[in-house]
Amino acid sequence: MGIKEVSAVAVNEWHTARCHCGAVQLRLHLPDGIVDPRRCDCSLCRRRGAIAATVSENGIEVLQGHAHLRLYQFNTHVAEHWFCDVCGIYTHHRRRSNPHEYGYNVACLEGIDPFGLGVIPTNDGVNHPADR
Repeated sequence: MGIKEVSAVAVNEWHTARCHCGAVQLRLHLPDGIVDPRRCDCSLCRRRGAIAATVSENGIEVLQGHAHLRLYQFNTHVAEHWFCDVCGIYTHHRRRSNPHEYGYNVACLEGIDPFGLGVIPTNDGVNHPADR
């Protein structure tokens, strides 16, 4: 079970996520709330500093802004990191560890303050399991 409420704000079963400028808008299916929020210490994530949580590949839909999404890949080129080409905000990524899941930027969830989550665990992305 995930986190269903953050600072008295409900996480909706179908929740909207937006980049900073609003050019990119996602619809996320979060029936269990915010699942497995975490940070990562890989070379990209430690620089971007976002909290990512899990959504199934069938639980994410780009509602608007397809043309503004840009792809960044590195290392094994399996993970797909997507960001808005207008404001630069990372919105979501297809996971390397499980390509049938996406991570999404919790800070993009409409109405949700990521600082209300408290202490967030950090995954060891430097020693990623897919590197073994």
